[in-house]
Amino acid sequence: MGDAFIRHIELLGYEKRFFPSQHYVYMFLVKWNDLSEKVVYRRFTEIYEFHKALKEMFPIESGDINIENRIIPHLPAPKWFDGQRSTENRQGTLAEYCYTLVNLPHKISRCLHVVNFFKVRHDDMNPVTDSQIKKPEVFLLTKDSKKNPTDITGPIVLQTYRAIADYEKGSTSEMALKAGDMVDVVEKSENGWWFCQLKNKRGWVPAAYLEPLDGPDESEEQEPNYAGEAYVVQKSYTAVEEDELTLKEGDTIEVIHKLLDGWWVIRKDEITGYYPSMYLQKAGEVNTSAKSELRNRGAPPRRSTIRNVRSIHKQGRKQISQETYRRNSKKYIQNQRKMWGNSQNKANVIIEKNEPEDNKPKAQPAVPPRPSKDLILNRCTESTWRKIL
Repeated sequence: MGDAFIRHIELLGYEKRFFPSQHYVYMFLVKWNDLSEKVVYRRFTEIYEFHKALKEMFPIESGDINIENRIIPHLPAPKWFDGQRSTENRQGTLAEYCYTLVNLPHKISRCLHVVNFFKVRHDDMNPVTDSQIKKPEVFLLTKDSKKNPTDITGPIVLQTYRAIADYEKGSTSEMALKAGDMVDVVEKSENGWWFCQLKNKRGWVPAAYLEPLDGPDESEEQEPNYAGEAYVVQKSYTAVEEDELTLKEGDTIEVIHKLLDGWWVIRKDEITGYYPSMYLQKAGEVNTSAKSELRNRGAPPRRSTIRNVRSIHKQGRKQISQETYRRNSKKYIQNQRKMWGNSQNKANVIIEKNEPEDNKPKAQPAVPPRPSKDLILNRCTESTWRKIL
């Protein structure tokens, strides 16, 4: 496999902690060359000390010899007192710093100094906490923060979900669950994998194993769109359940219902069924290496396949049957064809009514009857008489 190196570093936000005293730590999602993803926490003073050491290791690239040769990004020094405002305002700079750092020449971006700094520490997996101190406050970076570095969400309370069954993790980046566990959801991905935290543990969890505390229905779930959105299959999949579809890479389909568990209802011609959303890509979008690597991961489990489900809600989720999907989809296609046919007929009628006069066939002149002999003898010349007599 070779030496470990970092593929990508993403700043998720920061935490305000209260033990052993009030302080702030930044949250980074670090993606490694073995496709593992780890969340690490670093104080800004640590990051700045790391930055200073990196400049000393590469004096040419840091611009110490000639400023024109500098490629290592700048990083402002920490203030004498770092409060919440300075911590918040620094996020845009840090996000840009991490992006530039990973894209530096390999001798810098893959050196041991960089690799070791972002490796998971014991405190990342088991942060020091005290039950007598209130829970850390989490501040997440918004998606459009690059456009406006100060556009940060307020002191948010992460959504809490409950595990409906036991789940055994399938990789180191995932998190195991027991039925009844209460987890805080940090990130909801449309592929059906959600990044969650449970006490001192963090990792990816299938959305199918989680239910909201206030009710069984997902208010965020979109309504079916039988008009459909064009998508292209990026990875083949063979159906396991009867209501799933088997498709090959390169097939073009239409998505008619996007479900939060990562299994979307799609239409291929007049056939509908479930398909893993992580294997699909919107028509016209450019494929990226990150998306390709994500597809190497297995599809999340479906809600209907989970055994020993124990919900705290009396009423179950409102589910649409596959027969309803098929019937409504077929009805939509027929209505579209009917409307298209009517529009074609109307267009033909309009063309006939507005047809120019030049294109219409002209009336042929009537042929007069042949004159009688007596009429010819009385009115015609002698030469004409000779021709008919």
